[in-house]
Amino acid sequence: MEISARNQLNGKITNVDFGAVMANIKIEVTEPNVITAVITKESAEKLGLKEGDDVAAIIKSTEVILGK
Repeated sequence: MEISARNQLNGKITNVDFGAVMANIKIEVTEPNVITAVITKESAEKLGLKEGDDVAAIIKSTEVILGK
C-alpha cells in the first residue's frame, strides 16, 4: 500500500470490540507491542475488520498522545 503518511505501523488485529457507535481495535505491531485504534463501528464494519487480519495503522502526528 502506498500512502503519504510516514507514521505507519504494520500489525495484526488481536481483538475487535464493537460498541454502540465506536469500535476498539487492538493491533499487535511487529515489535511485539499492541496498540489500540478507536474507530467508528460503521468504519470497522465497512472494512470488514476481524481478528487475524493484517492491517496498517496510520498515525497522524496531530493525534498522538503520549503518557509517562
